[in-house]
Parts: sequence; C-alpha cells; structure tokens
Amino acid sequence: MRPLARIARVGNGYDARSPGLIEHGDRIAAFAPAVLTIRWCMTTISLALAAGAFVDQDWNIVAWCVGVIGYTAIRTITPIRYVGGLRSLFEVVAEIGFHVAAVVATGFWGSPFVLSLLTAIVVAGFARGFGFAVRLAMTAALAVSLADAWRRSYDGQDTRIAIQWTVVLALVGVVAGYARRISGEADREHSLALDRLAQLSDANALLYSLHRVAQTLPASLDLGDVIDTTVVRLRSLVNVDAVVILLFDDTDHSWEVVRREGAVVSNRLGPTELPKVLLDTLSTDKIVQRDDLSGPSGPGLSPTSSSGLYMTLRARGHVIGLLAVEAKRAEAFGSREFELMDGFVEPVALAIDNARLFSRLRTVGADEERTRIARDLHDNIGQSLAYLGFELDRIVTKEQTGESLAAPLTQLRRDLRSVISEVRDTLYDLRTDVSDTQEISDVLEQFASRLMERSDLEIQVYANAEARLPLLQEREMWRIAQEALVNVERHASARTVVVRWRCDGDSAALEVTDDGKGFHKAEAGRIDSYGILGMRERASSIGATFVIDSEQGRGTELRCFLSADRNV
Repeated sequence: MRPLARIARVGNGYDARSPGLIEHGDRIAAFAPAVLTIRWCMTTISLALAAGAFVDQDWNIVAWCVGVIGYTAIRTITPIRYVGGLRSLFEVVAEIGFHVAAVVATGFWGSPFVLSLLTAIVVAGFARGFGFAVRLAMTAALAVSLADAWRRSYDGQDTRIAIQWTVVLALVGVVAGYARRISGEADREHSLALDRLAQLSDANALLYSLHRVAQTLPASLDLGDVIDTTVVRLRSLVNVDAVVILLFDDTDHSWEVVRREGAVVSNRLGPTELPKVLLDTLSTDKIVQRDDLSGPSGPGLSPTSSSGLYMTLRARGHVIGLLAVEAKRAEAFGSREFELMDGFVEPVALAIDNARLFSRLRTVGADEERTRIARDLHDNIGQSLAYLGFELDRIVTKEQTGESLAAPLTQLRRDLRSVISEVRDTLYDLRTDVSDTQEISDVLEQFASRLMERSDLEIQVYANAEARLPLLQEREMWRIAQEALVNVERHASARTVVVRWRCDGDSAALEVTDDGKGFHKAEAGRIDSYGILGMRERASSIGATFVIDSEQGRGTELRCFLSADRNV
C-alpha cells in the first residue's frame, strides 16, 4: 500500500511535518475566543477605573475611553490575523503602540488603561510565542517608564512601580507564549493523528474484508465448503477471471487441483509438472506478481490470462497448497490487490488445513465407531445368537430321541425375546446422541435411566451447565461418558456410579466414578479391551485431558477436562 501524503494542518499555521512557520493560516485563530474574552474584560475594567473621569469631566481620559472602546469593537469585528507576513507583524506591533500611547497619555503607570495593555501582550504571545511577547512587553514597559521619567523626576517608589508593571507584562507574555506552545503541540499531535487516520482509512476496507474472511472460512470444517467459501470471498475482494487452488498430497508428492475456474489444468500434477510460474512461486515465501504473462514470465494457467498473482498456502510451517488468480487484462493487479491477497492467504491456508485434518479425523472416528459397534455386536448379540444356535441344535437332538419339547421351546422363546431386547437396546444406544436441541446432561440422564432399568446399577447424575460446548466437542464428551458407563455395566461389578458434568461454555469437566472391583495398574496392557484407548483418542481429538485412576477392590475414577486455552 503506498503511503499517503502527509496532511498539513493550516488552520492555526502549523505544518504536521515541521513546527516552523508557514506562509498561510492564522496562528491566532485557534485562540480567538480567549483573545476576545480577555480584550473585553480588560476594556470593561479600564472603563470602570476611568469612571471618575466622567464625573470630574477629564475630557482627555474620556476621549481615550471612546478610543479604546472603538478599537475593541473594531477588533471584535475584524480580529488581528497573524499569518507570518509584514502586515501581520505590523498589526501586532501597532496594537502595542496604541495601548502604550493610551497609557502614556492618561497617567503612565497610574493610567486606567494599563490593564488594556495586557491584551496586546497576550495577542503577541499567541502570535509568535513567549520570546516575542516578552520582548514587546519589555519594550512597552521601557517606553512608558522613559516617558514618565522624562516628564518628572523618579524616586524610589516610582521605580518600584515601574519594575512591578514590567514584571507583570513580561509574565503575561510568558504565559501567553507557553499557552501557544501547548496548543501548538496539541495541534501537531492532532495533525499526526489525522495523518495516521487517513492512512488507516485506506486500509479499512481491507481489514473489514479480511475480518469477514477470518470469521467465515473456519465456520465449516468440510473441505468442500471451505473451498467454496474461499472462492466466493476471493471474488468479492478481487476482480479475477481465473482461480486455481492446488493442494499438496504428501503420500505421492503430487498436486491435486481441488478448484479450477476459468483455467486449463489437469486434475493432478506431478512434482515436476507444475507450470513455470507455480514453480517460481514455490521457491519464495512471497506473493509472485506477473503483470504481463505474454512475455518470458508466462504463460499463465489460462491461455487468455494476461496478468496474475500466485502464492503458497502455508500451515504448521509447511506448504500445503498453491493459490493462483489471473485476469485477462495486463497489469490488472495493483498494490491494493496485492495487499488484499497478502492478508487473505493466511486465514485461507489455516482453514483448508483444518478442514483436511478434520476430514482425516472424521475417517479415523468412523473406523473407531465401526470397531465399537462390531465389538458391541460381538460381545452381546453375537454371543446370544450363538447360544440360541446351540439351543436349537439341542432341541433338534431331543426331537429325534422323542423327548418332550414343550419346556425347551418355552425357554427358547424367552431367550429369543431377551436377544430381541438386547438388539433393541443396542440400536437405541447407537442412535442416542447430543444434538442442537438435546444437550449432554439430558442425554446422560436418559442413558442412565435405561442402564438402571436393565441392570442393578444405581446411577446418580449431577449436571451444572451454564452454557454449551460446540456440538462436535459435546458429542465427543458424551461418547466418552457413554463408553465409561457401558464399561462399568459390563466389567466393574459395581453397585453405584456417580456422573458429574460441569460446563461454562469455554471449559468443561466430566467425571465418572464407580465403587466396582477396579483393576491393578499392572493390567494397563489390557486396559484397551475396555475401550479406554478409544476414550483417550476422543479426548485428544478435541484437545481435552483424559485421566483414569483405578485400584483393585476400590473402584475406578475417570476424569476428562477441557480447558478454555485448549478449547478447539
């Protein structure tokens, strides 16, 4: 992004690049309200001090009263402007001269117009700083003192009064100049802030678009959805005619083309079959920009493309893919498009990498679920069906020997009903799951009720859920709890089970404790037969911590924690 031109603040005569004087802009304008207030206050006080002259008919002071009021009115309508020229300097000095003349003509340091002289010093300080104001204050004080000394002889009292007024005028000049400096620094800071704001405003559209990308792309963990969303967002950011996304397959080191729009590329490319422009892109971590694909830098991925941007997709420190966008126009991509793609490529790479990892995890999870279902069918229904087969063989043998079959058939019917009930329970357990409308605490209570109906277990469920986890995480926590309860039912010989579930939306804790027979740590090699390996893998898939403690004859405690900093 090209840097914007620095903004000069001219309203009060300062340039953001330099504190020096510039040739335009009124440096007193920022203080106009303060100057106007001071001017009228000092004039009012001077008129109050000169009120006795009207009673005594001192026409000299009365005339100067009229002059001071008139000057104040003129400066109210047309204030002094200081823009750095000779005319501005003359106006400031002339105001000092006018008030010095009023003071000298009406009693020197005893004049009622001494305070009006302060206004002129303040204006000088606001115009050019305290150095200029102090010099004018000393000059004005010297002029009044010399005129007074020329008129009459000075004594010690007169000298003290002259020194006091000189100090007062100088201090007023220092205060006014210091106020100007503070205001000038504030204005410079304001100008710099406006400068930065102007630069940031140019990037606002970029940041907003990237924010939407960062929010939208990871919303789905399906690779197809992520690719579709990537292309939609890409086309909303940059005007392109061709888009190609390639993903690296580390099994055979080839490149799979997962999206191809407006380009001519094979579905899969070998490590040496990439076009030259993509090979150049792999050799650098930067975005490769080609403004003219008709020359030595071409051709592009589309025969009609004249310019393009090419970039690597990196995640976990490795190249996971390539992204190419091309346009039919030459030099179609400028600095804005370059910056947009530079910020776009990182969240895209992360989203695609997450989707690929989730796809692999989902495959592993499906295999694990099939294994669990097969184990359930083998351990329960398979054995029951085998038993029924043996019973049928025995009944057939009895029938051949002429024995009575009424009792064996009655027992077989009861056994068959029991197997049907087991099949029904197994299917129900497989269908039971957490959903958007059914949270884990409800599912735990329902499952515990069914276990208590078909066994001698007493199960207590305690749930404290202020909020819910994301659905995928909550489902994995439920499957861990389900596996733990089934293990207790089949292997623990327990009487009581306590299940505790706590969740605040960011972190969660699951505890399953039983008073069964437990197992020795030496049996850890056979723990996997109880499905503990599957529970550990489920916990790991969502970033949870899985701990199981057991001791022979003292029961088993299972704990699974999902903390906020590991929440995925």
